[in-house]
Amino acid sequence: MIWLIGSQGMLGNDVGLLLKQSSQPFIGTDLEVDITDFAALESFVDDHNVNGQNVSSHDVNGYKVDDDEVDNKANGKISDCNIDWIINCSAYTNVDGAEDQEELAFKVNALGVKNLALLAKKMNVRLIHISTDYVFNGRQGDYSEEDQTDPIGVYGKSKLKGEQHIREICDRYFIIRTAWLYGKNGPNFVKTMLRLFKEKEMINVVQDQIGTPTYTKDLAKTILSIIASSSDIEKSSIIDKDNNCYGIYHYTNLGKTSWFYFANEVYQQARLLGLIEKEVKINPISTDKYPTRAVRPQNSYLLKDKIIEKFNLSIPSWQNSLQEFLGEFKNQ
Repeated sequence: MIWLIGSQGMLGNDVGLLLKQSSQPFIGTDLEVDITDFAALESFVDDHNVNGQNVSSHDVNGYKVDDDEVDNKANGKISDCNIDWIINCSAYTNVDGAEDQEELAFKVNALGVKNLALLAKKMNVRLIHISTDYVFNGRQGDYSEEDQTDPIGVYGKSKLKGEQHIREICDRYFIIRTAWLYGKNGPNFVKTMLRLFKEKEMINVVQDQIGTPTYTKDLAKTILSIIASSSDIEKSSIIDKDNNCYGIYHYTNLGKTSWFYFANEVYQQARLLGLIEKEVKINPISTDKYPTRAVRPQNSYLLKDKIIEKFNLSIPSWQNSLQEFLGEFKNQ
């Protein structure tokens, strides 16, 4: 059984859909369960008979953990659910807003994640957490999982703090750093471009920020691949200690681009599909011509060698994934 947290968000929706399609049992929660309140998380577990794997009595950062079984009687909407995984797709993601709402950003992205790590430890279950390329300063580019983090904005700092909590508390975790997410549910760059192409004759797009788009559907598939593969890898790691699968991974679609070239690709593909029927001029501009409240990393391109090798992934190019998304967008 999987507990999907942030099930109504852009990524969480796609994860939930794939779980349903693959007939995997899961519990989906969103804002109705406050991850920033540890007592609320414990109450949800108790009220719904959500059980983890058997653990021995011990303390987890001051929280008492014991192996007393939760009452097996049906209680609430969910009865006797044995959780093996927690997937956390929830986050405070307003990059500019975080500069003025620092306390809220850290409350959700750091304290909330700490609470989930504590709960995963207490329940003896595995945790998958989604992080960001914004943990890097963007001066280097081509970042591996081992490269030094150095966030330059509140959002990135809050996400890094969440990562640190997981690493300090949990033994069995996957932190997946991703970038430039877009998908069917929720606002994103691709949808914004489609709207602007319809409204305007000319738009300006930043050309000197480098990274890679990520289709949420592809990331969702990768999350399920990790769940499917990790049990076998974990068994082999008992024999081969160097084969431990847990830790930090990077995932985006393949390729490298800028926001300007991304916008151009959206436009060209949308024209071919008939989503846009008029000419629009797209002008490249530098970051200093498009001031924002938060400073963005200039080059936060993420290397994906580790996740490809460990889980034998075949990652689609960002252009091909965009084509798939726009085709589905047209037909929805």
